[in-house]
Amino acid sequence: MRIRQCTVLLLLFLLVYVVLGQSQTQRAPLVFTRADTLRGMLTPLRTCYDVTYYHLDIRVDPETHMIRGSNAIRFRAATGFDRMQIDLFKNMSVDKITLDGKGPLRFTREFNAVFVDLPAVKANTYHDVTVYYSGEPTEAKRPPWEGGFTWVKDKEGNPWVVVTCQGTGASLWWPNKDHQSDEPDSMLISITVPKGLEDISNGSLRSVTTVPDGWHRYDWFVGYPINNYCVTVNIGKYAHFSERYINGDTLTLDYYVEPENLEKAEVQFQQVKTMLACYEKYFGKYPFIRDGYKLIECPHTGMEHQSAVAYGNLYVGGYRGRSSSAVGLKFDFIIIHESAHEWWGNAVTATDVADMWIHESFGAYAEALYVEYMWGREQSLKYINGKKQNVRNIDPIIGIYNVQHEGSGDMYDKGQLVLNTLRSVINNDSLWFATLRGLFETFKYQTVTAEDVFNYINKKTGTDYTYFLNQYLRFTRIPQLEVMTAKRGDTVTARYRWIADVPDFRMPIKVTTSRNTYEFIYPTTSWQTMALGDILPEEFKIADDLFLAELRLRWIYLDPNLQMR
Repeated sequence: MRIRQCTVLLLLFLLVYVVLGQSQTQRAPLVFTRADTLRGMLTPLRTCYDVTYYHLDIRVDPETHMIRGSNAIRFRAATGFDRMQIDLFKNMSVDKITLDGKGPLRFTREFNAVFVDLPAVKANTYHDVTVYYSGEPTEAKRPPWEGGFTWVKDKEGNPWVVVTCQGTGASLWWPNKDHQSDEPDSMLISITVPKGLEDISNGSLRSVTTVPDGWHRYDWFVGYPINNYCVTVNIGKYAHFSERYINGDTLTLDYYVEPENLEKAEVQFQQVKTMLACYEKYFGKYPFIRDGYKLIECPHTGMEHQSAVAYGNLYVGGYRGRSSSAVGLKFDFIIIHESAHEWWGNAVTATDVADMWIHESFGAYAEALYVEYMWGREQSLKYINGKKQNVRNIDPIIGIYNVQHEGSGDMYDKGQLVLNTLRSVINNDSLWFATLRGLFETFKYQTVTAEDVFNYINKKTGTDYTYFLNQYLRFTRIPQLEVMTAKRGDTVTARYRWIADVPDFRMPIKVTTSRNTYEFIYPTTSWQTMALGDILPEEFKIADDLFLAELRLRWIYLDPNLQMR
């Protein structure tokens, strides 16, 4: 009786322990507000118009941290309407709004949204709404991870001003339709700065003009669609050098760095040409030929601003001198990763930030392809698998739609591992690389959803991988291969199945069917049995350098004289 009571008490203790443990690890439920909906949802006040062109014309004062100017929004009316939403953070003042040069228009504000009342416009007509505004934009507390302006001084005491706003939103500093689904076909960026400073922005430089008070206006023209968070300013005193990259087309490469770092940059930035050769081989031509490619030194780590990549990696290997693998120190992480976004993120853009993994997972996988291009597949696998220690598996990689909510930071390292796993599952490199290239070529200069990517992969490969993509991207845990091996005399067998969230999960995987031999098996979520070769039960392994999966192995030895019932 006492033994039974102790057993019951022990079970109760374990139950309490498990519950308490779960309560400590469970994340609080996400709560979204109307402000999140206004920011993240495509309501009729947004879908009623399609932006075709922006002209951002502002004056930036490094001393007062103020900006002042206007943004002209040219749009096609998708429907007839008399009210529209434009986005601008509430700490910025809206001074006036006009339609086709006439106004002012009436408007109201709620959170970071501006609702503009205008005379009824007809469907399929084109108009210009111009927002005149001013204010002190949000200052970045931890750039580039938290959005805002960075106002610092260089080593000579000159102003050095940059902006980063991915995730937070471009509307923290300029009025626009702040949703990734709508990119202008082109854009003019006019930035006026104090005498003695220069501005480097996206696109190609059209002109530099001295305005009446002696300040200088820089006009940069972007000749391709551009997502809002990529629009940038880089204000300071720079040393500049340039070169050309020729691969059929001639691409202009321009580099802007702190003057004391010029010699280091001339050496470090030679990696740009090998990066371009690699990515053009695997993905396709650099997508912004007319706008050129720029690498611009910045006071933070870096950012993928289209055709104007921000660089802050201190001219060392890895990520500021650190890497999870030895081969990762052989190249400059920021040059290789941030430039990959010219293909994945800038040319191919996620419609909703919930699908930011399209930018970051493909961008991270591009790093591994660069390693493969330079040092071979074996080194690439070491690079990829070095990232496993960084995977947290706390939240899904795909975020929540319509509320401006990105998925887990696992979209970087886990995303890289997932794409490596998909390559292994497809088991046909010619088809795999044709799929990557085709995905880019099909969707460049467009915004896409997860479903677009899934459907393309399924169609191109001729196999439905929706089960795979859903498990790895929409759920938190990685699949478990549950295996029970048994040795009876000279015979070794294995029973196996997948444990996964997706009911029909059926990923092929390579395992040790005999000693030092990996072969494909085709598990489902139902038990299957197979005979193994010259291998001990505890020696069963999966090819974990090729697949991101967990092996849950149990084994047993059976006396051959035991009569099985």
